[in-house]
This record gives sequence, structure tokens and C-alpha cells, in this order.
Amino acid sequence: MAQFMYELKIPKSRIAVLIGKSGEVKRQIEAETHTKISVDSAEGDVMLVGEDGLGLYAAREVVTAVGRGFNPNVARLLLKGDYVFEKLDLSEHTSGKTQFLRLKGRIIGAGGKCRKIIEELAEVNLTIYGKTIGIIGEPGNVTMARKAIDLIIRGSMHSTVYRWLEKRRKELKERRLAL
Repeated sequence: MAQFMYELKIPKSRIAVLIGKSGEVKRQIEAETHTKISVDSAEGDVMLVGEDGLGLYAAREVVTAVGRGFNPNVARLLLKGDYVFEKLDLSEHTSGKTQFLRLKGRIIGAGGKCRKIIEELAEVNLTIYGKTIGIIGEPGNVTMARKAIDLIIRGSMHSTVYRWLEKRRKELKERRLAL
């Protein structure tokens, strides 16, 4: 049988989280995806090997999500067929460090309020790590959260974005009930 392989690089600060206490997280991901994960702790290189392309892809998504700041239990939601991971690069929207920090602050909000409201209304999990924002959730919800974050980046008032999210959430729920 053919073997497939992915090479990833994750921040060194996230290696311990990926491995977990006594290697528990790594073992769980390997068992659930039928892959073998090798980690170079010194460099942050992660090698994924497996015979099942779908399992390997799922392992890559989970490892990438952990590398982008997600708790491994949240990242493992990606092993369900109806969850997706999306990464937004904030550095694409800014030119300087001051502007970058301002945008990051707008997305997080005072005491994390904005982030929490987006998570609740869009029913997603968010992480802001380094220069990226990670979103995990069902595809429609991830699209909704991404749009909300985009509106905040463009300067929309938080209250306007929250109202937009509430309206979209209501529409999604009505569509689900109609099915």
C-alpha cells in the first residue's frame, strides 16, 4: 500500500501542547487518524506519515490548528466530517506594527468581549495567535465568523457587527428548521 507524507512547521511554543502530557495528545491524534506523527522539538518540524490519505489530511488539519493556538480537544473537532479550520493572516491587512496591534485589539475586544461574542453568535471557536486568527466550526458558521472579523478589520462598529451576526444566526437557524 502507498504511503503518504506531510511535513509541517509549527511554533516551538506549541510543540509541548501537540505532544501532550506523556505523549497522550499525539497518541490520540495518531490513533484517530491512523497516522504516525514525528516531532522535532528543537526545530518545530512535524512529519505526518500514513497510508490513508483522508486520515493524513485530517491529522494535518488538527496539527495545524494546534500550532495556531487551539486547545487539542477543540482542534480534534476537525476529525468530525462537518467541521472546518480556516486561518486568516492579519499581516495581510496592515502595514505597520501599531496598526497590526490596533486590529488585533479590535478583534479581541476589551477583556476578550468581541472574540467571545463572535464565538457565541457564530457558534465557532476562535484563536488569535501571533499574526493569525484561527476559526474552527461548521462551514456556514466559519464563513459567518470570517465575514464578521472582516467587517471589524474594515472599521465597522462592534455593535453593527454583532447585530449582523444575530441576524445571520437567526436566518441559519430558520433554514435548519425548514429542512
